[in-house]
Amino acid sequence: MDSNGQYGQQVVWTVVDSGIGPLLLAATPDGLVNVVFHATDAVRDRALARLASRLGTEPVETPGSPLLAEAIRQVRAYFAGERRDFELALDWSLISGFNRAVLRELASGVPYGTVVGYGDLARRTGQPGAAQAVGVAMGSNPLPVVVPCHRVVESDGGIGGFGGGLETKRKLLALEGVLPEPLF
Repeated sequence: MDSNGQYGQQVVWTVVDSGIGPLLLAATPDGLVNVVFHATDAVRDRALARLASRLGTEPVETPGSPLLAEAIRQVRAYFAGERRDFELALDWSLISGFNRAVLRELASGVPYGTVVGYGDLARRTGQPGAAQAVGVAMGSNPLPVVVPCHRVVESDGGIGGFGGGLETKRKLLALEGVLPEPLF
């Protein structure tokens, strides 16, 4: 119990450099809970305020925390081209229902170097008419990169949208060999 008589959970965070800019990584004792793109000061502050509101405790910057160590190691290895799969405990508490089901299917069923269409992912989760809802789930993904929403594309071959920006999506798909490396 904290000083306000509330049962809050511990949330630790840090910012790591990556091939797509600074990423905020946040974890609880249950696992990695949030990854945030483009973690400049303003973006970081908004993300931390959202986490505090949703999880009921103030996140603490703790780059050396054992709760973050493996996530930091695996994220760095991924961007160095040395890791294809993330093997991390994930805290799914920021997402529920259909969105969680879609993201779990994505995490387990769409391997490195492959892509899936929104409609196909909807079918895999037993909701064949829910392609647009899959798009909403991708946009609400609290664990991008680790839960690879960048691997979801349009059925007509278009790249689709992406919360981290289309250039970030292109870079991630190029890293995985799906697209050619950007020329500039």
